[in-house]
Amino acid sequence: MSNQFINLTTDNVAQEHLCCAITDKKHQSGVAVKRAWLAERFPEGHTFRKLDAKGKVFIEYAPLEKAWVPVTGENYLYIHCLWVSGSFKGQGHGQALLEYSIADTKARGRSGICVLCGKKKTPFLSDKKFLLNFGFEPVDSIGDYELLALSFDGSRPSFTEAARQQRIDDERLTIFYGKQCPYIPNCLEQVQTYCTDNAIPLQLIPVDSLEKAKNLPCVFNNWATFYKGRFAGVHLLNEGYLKKLLDEPGN
Repeated sequence: MSNQFINLTTDNVAQEHLCCAITDKKHQSGVAVKRAWLAERFPEGHTFRKLDAKGKVFIEYAPLEKAWVPVTGENYLYIHCLWVSGSFKGQGHGQALLEYSIADTKARGRSGICVLCGKKKTPFLSDKKFLLNFGFEPVDSIGDYELLALSFDGSRPSFTEAARQQRIDDERLTIFYGKQCPYIPNCLEQVQTYCTDNAIPLQLIPVDSLEKAKNLPCVFNNWATFYKGRFAGVHLLNEGYLKKLLDEPGN
């Protein structure tokens, strides 16, 4: 099965399709941003491995010390995304990708590999139940989110202390966002349009450096939303999800 997969590199990233935004035209501007972002990350040990087919089947991971997330730990890798969708489900691709990342972790002499999950199945995050089958265990939690890790030496990564705040001193709808996910530019456009049309105060904060990402006041995996000072989650917002957030009791 290994021959069915390829790793993106600085040599092929401009030509290969990015599985997570393969067909939808409204996300193509995000694809260009993603390609540029990846090209800068590869020298840091960032890995993007995908099925050599027109489908959303890939895993993306990086050295934890270089991963743009508020997680800390010694000598770990961090899984940003593991995605198998549509007709490609049920064929062992997810297992093959995860096993590759585990083997790569060992080959690099790393202490383990970790990943952000929801305590319950959560959109845009890896499936906790699937990971538990491969020996991953919860090692830290904040609210509805858990950090799972597969440790080879007993060490444990953790969320940063900053991430435990889950509050900011600003009542506006506030979104922290990165450049890693190609869905983000269109989501931002939809949010901006809706907030402008409905006179909703909005603050958009780009997470454009590793330092900013490591010091965020909440869980983060590309995107984080605050409303009325409270952390509202990492689910990317389009117009529909934004309306749901604003209509929730207490908001």
